[in-house]
Amino acid sequence: MTAFKSGDPLTLNRLYGRSSGHKLRKGQQELVDKLLPEIEVPANGEISARALFGDGRPLHVEIGFGSGEHLADRADMLPDHGFIGAEPFLNGVAAALAHIRDKHLTNVRLWRGDALEVLQRVPDGALSFLYLLHPDPWPKARHAKRRMVNDAPVDLFAAKLKPGGEFRLATDDPTYLTWSLMIMQRHTDQLEWLAERPQDFLEPSGGWIETRYGAKSRREGRRPYYLRYRRR
Repeated sequence: MTAFKSGDPLTLNRLYGRSSGHKLRKGQQELVDKLLPEIEVPANGEISARALFGDGRPLHVEIGFGSGEHLADRADMLPDHGFIGAEPFLNGVAAALAHIRDKHLTNVRLWRGDALEVLQRVPDGALSFLYLLHPDPWPKARHAKRRMVNDAPVDLFAAKLKPGGEFRLATDDPTYLTWSLMIMQRHTDQLEWLAERPQDFLEPSGGWIETRYGAKSRREGRRPYYLRYRRR
């Protein structure tokens, strides 16, 4: 397992912002009370495909899955793969649980909390895909250290991806895009940017399912950018 210093941005008390919004409806609360405990990532121990699903299937992690539609759609598309979604926002977890129930998904596990806690318990080289779709941009310069795309987290992402594994990053924030390209450029020895022409990052590719947030960005006149990186 990869070890990181307690003083870097990977400390486990890294979460910022709120963890819940409006009060859950009765049906949502029932999903949180009954379904979540059945598919929740264990609080301790190694997090691997074999530990969660009993076999060596390809493993995916989505960091901050929002309402869970991308997570559920990808899991539905790839039923023989295993998916882990991490999201601290309770209302988003409840929405994801509804997708999991409605699609009868058995290949998804959820973690309500910081994705970095999950990733640090994943064996190195275990992930086939890692998704970070429309993260909070923290637009003020003084908050740049709060952005998920920073050197220490990216080192962790690279460590957990297997050779040939893919990191997918989406954003519609120009500042976050510029920042991410700057950070990722420092990690080209680990992660290769899979873009040879502008169209490669201006449109989803490689079976990429656009999120509801991405579609909303387009409707409102903002351009989402789709960055794909392969573990060397």
